[in-house]
Amino acid sequence: MNIHGKDIKIFTGNSNPAVAKGIAEALGLRLGQSEVVTFSDGEVSVSIKESVRGSDVFVVQSTSYPVNDHLMELLIMMDAFKRASAGRITAVIPYMGYARQDRKAKARDPISAKLVADLLTAAGADRVLSMDLHCPQIQGFFNIPVDHLLGVPQLVPYFIDKYKDVKDNTIIVSPDLGSVTRARNFAARFDAPLAIVDKRRQKANVSEVMNIIGDVKDKDVIIVDDMIDTAGTLCNAAKAIIEKGGARSVSACATHGVLSGPAIDRLKESVLKEVVILDTIALPEEKKIDKITVLPVAPVFAQAIQRIYNDTPISPMFNN
Repeated sequence: MNIHGKDIKIFTGNSNPAVAKGIAEALGLRLGQSEVVTFSDGEVSVSIKESVRGSDVFVVQSTSYPVNDHLMELLIMMDAFKRASAGRITAVIPYMGYARQDRKAKARDPISAKLVADLLTAAGADRVLSMDLHCPQIQGFFNIPVDHLLGVPQLVPYFIDKYKDVKDNTIIVSPDLGSVTRARNFAARFDAPLAIVDKRRQKANVSEVMNIIGDVKDKDVIIVDDMIDTAGTLCNAAKAIIEKGGARSVSACATHGVLSGPAIDRLKESVLKEVVILDTIALPEEKKIDKITVLPVAPVFAQAIQRIYNDTPISPMFNN
């Protein structure tokens, strides 16, 4: 593996070209010339239309819906760059699909996140740059360097500005026990107290709120999570915070807006005042509603890419 390429080149697949363009613009570069198309039989075809020999190539591709198509695009693009003698290949994956399949929940389950890590490495990735993996331990599934960016530092400034007049009345809430560390990090940066929603999950994508640990009565609540998928957990938590906890208002934020299935309808009908997400996953027009605010991730990814290219540490980006 080369330690350093001669220059930076940013390429994109079809999952999130807006973010790739934003990254290139933030670095003062043009987006690399490539074409990724799908044949009528479903096969992916990649054409790289400029030399990448000796370059530090960064391939921007969220493996979001349709997950398998976007993952295959990424794998084939990296294979093309490897065969074109790129100096170093970094898979820039703002949202990594299959990250929730990180363990065997029952007998004979696959560990799909590990399989995806092996596929990325075999396809030619020299390193991976991602944001808010469902479990940070997924970094250990790779035998190559993984730079793990955090969504909280991008979300906190928005709420600090928006809640400056009611800051002393604001409380941060984790929607479940698994998100406590993330919510605690948010609360520390926001300088606000923390509460937790204790829930019991009956089956996949269905949850029942049981109890609220902490005092949210008459408070302005911000729920913090890593992703919003079908929005069942989030909407149930918000409802309980209002009805059981007696909160004055509830907003929410998350790094990844998966928003699958009934998510949009649930958010429309929920008690949530606002939902803030990052654009790690492209938001289709039909899913854009007044309650949803989208913040850009291109600046932070551009800064990380510049640091990777210059061989300087990324950790200072997340210091308070």
